[in-house]
Amino acid sequence: MDYQQLSNRLEAVANLVPQDSFLADIGSDHAYLPAHLILNNQITGAIAGEVVKGPYESAKKLVNDLLLTDKIDVRLGDGLEVIKPYDNVSAITICGMGGTLIRDILERGKNKNRLTRKELLILQPNVGSHVLRHWLVENHYIIQDEKILSENDKTYEIIVAEASDRKVELTESEELFGPVLMKESSDVFKAKWQFELEQYERVINQLSQSKTNQDEKIAQINHQCDLIKEVLS
Repeated sequence: MDYQQLSNRLEAVANLVPQDSFLADIGSDHAYLPAHLILNNQITGAIAGEVVKGPYESAKKLVNDLLLTDKIDVRLGDGLEVIKPYDNVSAITICGMGGTLIRDILERGKNKNRLTRKELLILQPNVGSHVLRHWLVENHYIIQDEKILSENDKTYEIIVAEASDRKVELTESEELFGPVLMKESSDVFKAKWQFELEQYERVINQLSQSKTNQDEKIAQINHQCDLIKEVLS
């Protein structure tokens, strides 16, 4: 994959980065996303952050090969620790990780004063997006936009959030499904949750045949199934 040919998932993320942002791309995966955005004159500059030496070297190589060292600073460090106060970052992208890991990166960044709350957060969790939405609510972020797409038999969600001076609560369903995705209820969204429902029903079937008492677990999963049926109806 060269810089020009982003995956559909990263292309969708790229389309959500505001024009003329200064970007911090955390877990940058060869720096494909910032390189693409620079070459399309969408951002003014970027930090590509990597915590592991191998991917850091790969990102450095791509940036050197494309002669973009004056525009993209590849840095080795843990999560948001690659961001310095003088960077004036206006957008942060964290893609291709689990929701719990992204939440932990944001939490550590917050505790180490790496989040100014002026940045737009563009987050693409592979799984566990509800965990991330919960963190955003608790930390007074408002979900501005969401996207869902399917690529190579996997479903990806993207969450765009910005800081607010107040807490905007989400219902249990909004946290699980996404407030924007629920409203839009696209074919990809319906297919994802239809599949999840079938998985849950299979688990209930297995649990009900267990020799030990699984009533509590079955009740929890039934509750999830009810939420899914409601959103699909």
